[in-house]
Amino acid sequence: MDRKDFRFFHTLRVRWAEIDMQKIVFNGHYLMYFDTAIADYWRALALPYEEALHELGGDLYVVKAGLEYKGSARYDELLHVGMKCSRMGNSSMTFTGGIFKGDQLLITGELVYVYADPQTQTSKPIPDILRSTISGYEEGQSSLQLRVGDWTSMKKMAVSIRTQVFVEEQKISQEEEWDKWDDGAVHVVACNGMGLPIATGRLLQPSPRVAQIGRMAVIERMRGQQFGDIILQKIVSLARDRGDQEAVLHAQLSAENFYRRQGFQRRGDVFLEAGIEHIEMSLKL
Repeated sequence: MDRKDFRFFHTLRVRWAEIDMQKIVFNGHYLMYFDTAIADYWRALALPYEEALHELGGDLYVVKAGLEYKGSARYDELLHVGMKCSRMGNSSMTFTGGIFKGDQLLITGELVYVYADPQTQTSKPIPDILRSTISGYEEGQSSLQLRVGDWTSMKKMAVSIRTQVFVEEQKISQEEEWDKWDDGAVHVVACNGMGLPIATGRLLQPSPRVAQIGRMAVIERMRGQQFGDIILQKIVSLARDRGDQEAVLHAQLSAENFYRRQGFQRRGDVFLEAGIEHIEMSLKL
């Protein structure tokens, strides 16, 4: 087993509380590392675990867990936890993992899950959509399907995301969130393999050859997987394709670095919008 065997990695640093009297990671914590990586694996699949399995009418239960120790990790070392689904049966799936320090393999692990009815905890066949989502990811396919359209066709999905992010999480009023510009905008929504919407953004054209990007949102549980990058890149591509020469947006201060990584530059002073500090940013197309 080596790093090239894995598409997915979860990165962590060893914490002081995780080492024992020998000044190495206590053996039981490695199982926790693998379990934490599994949670991030679901995010990489673009599947919010609780919502997705509720939609499917089942849940996953660990029936076997095993570790093999080849080396030891120490306080503050940076570890990379590789994880892959190595087998899917009728109702069970096996995940194989490797914990690496650089290229050195320290720990291997195996977790076996059974898909079951949450009420009776009796096994049932893995749904085809879950099976295809996992196998597609392991084969290198994208976890997302991008959909582009007008407000009429995209409203239901976009409203679901924006309500969660802006209205419920950020406490923006309904009156401020739903404005007149939605009707004339191009909307982009990212859906996972089950068709559940997880990220969105919109594209306006306030003046000739100028693109205005707004309402960028990713549901909380799916953040950290660059899904926002994918939405933004698609919107910028749409703006370029229609001949726009500049893209502008109002970024919340907490998101400024996100847009900087995509080439946007700050201009002007900080201002309040919906009670939240923003900055205008622009990108030459």
